[in-house]
Amino acid sequence: MQYQELADEIVAGVGGKENILSVMHCATRLRFKLRDSQKAQTAALKNNPGVIMVVESGGQYQVVIGNQVADVYRALTTRYALDHADKGEDAAPQNLFARFIDLVSGIFTPFIGVMIATGIIKGLLALALVLGVMEASSGSYKVLFVASDGLFYFLPILLGYSAGKKFGGNPFVSMAIAAALVHPLILDALQQQQAGKTLTFVGIPLEILNYSSSVIPIIFAAWVSSLIERVVHPRSPVAVRNFTTPLVCLLVTVPLTFLAIGPAATWLSRMLAEGYLWIYSLSPMIAGAVMGAIWQVCVIFGLHWGLVPIMLNNLANFGYDTLLPLLMPAVLGQAGATLGVFLRTREAKVKAMAGSAFTASIFGITEPAVYGITLPRRRPFIFGCIGGALGAAMLGFWHTTIYSFGFPSIFTFIQVVPSTGIDASVLASFAGAAVALLFACVTTYLFGLQESAPVAAVAEPVTVPVSAPLTRRESVVSPIAGEVIALNHVKDETFASGLLGKGAAILPQNGRVVSPVDGVVSSMFRTGHAIGLTSSQGAEVLIHVGLDTVKLEGQHFHPQVQNDQPVKIGDLLLEFDIEAIKAAGFDITTPVLVTNSDDFIDVLTLNNSVVGEGSPLLAVLK
Repeated sequence: MQYQELADEIVAGVGGKENILSVMHCATRLRFKLRDSQKAQTAALKNNPGVIMVVESGGQYQVVIGNQVADVYRALTTRYALDHADKGEDAAPQNLFARFIDLVSGIFTPFIGVMIATGIIKGLLALALVLGVMEASSGSYKVLFVASDGLFYFLPILLGYSAGKKFGGNPFVSMAIAAALVHPLILDALQQQQAGKTLTFVGIPLEILNYSSSVIPIIFAAWVSSLIERVVHPRSPVAVRNFTTPLVCLLVTVPLTFLAIGPAATWLSRMLAEGYLWIYSLSPMIAGAVMGAIWQVCVIFGLHWGLVPIMLNNLANFGYDTLLPLLMPAVLGQAGATLGVFLRTREAKVKAMAGSAFTASIFGITEPAVYGITLPRRRPFIFGCIGGALGAAMLGFWHTTIYSFGFPSIFTFIQVVPSTGIDASVLASFAGAAVALLFACVTTYLFGLQESAPVAAVAEPVTVPVSAPLTRRESVVSPIAGEVIALNHVKDETFASGLLGKGAAILPQNGRVVSPVDGVVSSMFRTGHAIGLTSSQGAEVLIHVGLDTVKLEGQHFHPQVQNDQPVKIGDLLLEFDIEAIKAAGFDITTPVLVTNSDDFIDVLTLNNSVVGEGSPLLAVLK
């Protein structure tokens, strides 16, 4: 139940259950497909303490949660009876590339974690053979090998299920089609064909291929089956359609796959693999530098899913892949930048946040580091990308190759070990990773937190004379009367770290909140505990009354304004019962933040220990 409140807030923030066509999750994100993304309250979601970031990309509305995403997803789908498959209804029109990214992520996301786990096992087995710990003929090796290889061998069956759901067809029909592709009789037929015996289907010659571990053929077959199902199902008698529709789909699609879809898709997959190798061979070093530099940018926008089919296709066609290793330095570059922040900052809250983000990063989960540490500070993110480019260039130069699927992390080291033993390409992976991590760490430590670093902004109040000759300045007055508290002293890591923006906190003396700016109400939270405002000069201000007060579900809060309502400085926004909130066990410390602080030169706290309504509080420098 601890994640239910956040799940409810997110559903409300994306426009309610009725606006959700589908939802799924990856390692850190909830990935929504919405009927109308304009109904989503993006500003409110970004201001939610439980949400790291909101990204719209690839036709998806992505809410970045962090490592707790699976728990939030479970709470969300349980209460709202949501499924990760599309409901067959139209969302807003998407361009071709967005549809492709949405398709790929929808098909591969459900089982990507298991596939990574099997890849790690296969890498450990390869290392065990090289070190002489195990022998390939031993029973222990064989049992562990089938544990690591079984999923990839029968990959078409898993893809059949997820592709069937994604295309809106019966996933068990597409699984049955995939099972036919890898059936032992087909492998026997392949051997007969290689021995010179021609096989036919109703007189039409068959070209038998090995579809084990293949990717593209079953995806096309599942799409064709879903089209047939849409035609047959509504035209079948209600009493028998539960078996007549699958019957027709199987009778048509399976032969069609062996006769045409399979050979054509296999040819396409080989061309894709050969095309990638041709591009890579032009200059592996440049290919490494480019991928190492842009990989984290792709992750930010969810575009990295477009590369997953290429990696799997390379493994299926060649038994190895040279693209995936190039991404490891990009991940460790962000880890190094996060470590640099950890070592440099003196702020305890930021240090704790950077420490946990660094640990997650080396295991391949970089969103907490990118959204929480490096990207808000700009320079660390850039240093991380440069470090990734330098390290990946080294891997490209030495042709580092991976032999099982995974996502870039420290586990990649064991997956690049060939059966012939440790060679220069393996040593290059260690050298490239070290260069990426150390370069990003050192440059971030030396140069990454200077000037407009958020750490400095949350230290202690800074005196700014009202008459200072600044180019432009917007004043944010105090919305509450009370005692001013430095933001880094707030007993909530999300606020204290500056992740949600720079500002100050106030310990209220009364239960009134007035507008600190001239502007408009951009978000009045459903529970009334927080208000988002957009000033006429562009500052986005969040007033969050109390800590964790969302759990009160609106009790003791009395909003006086609505979303999109224009307001002037001093207009009453909210009334709340201080004593009742205290009696319920909640801290009433109220952060006042400029959530788009990165859009300005700086946001400074004025040197006031006690303020009244309308007293100067923040200076937004432009």
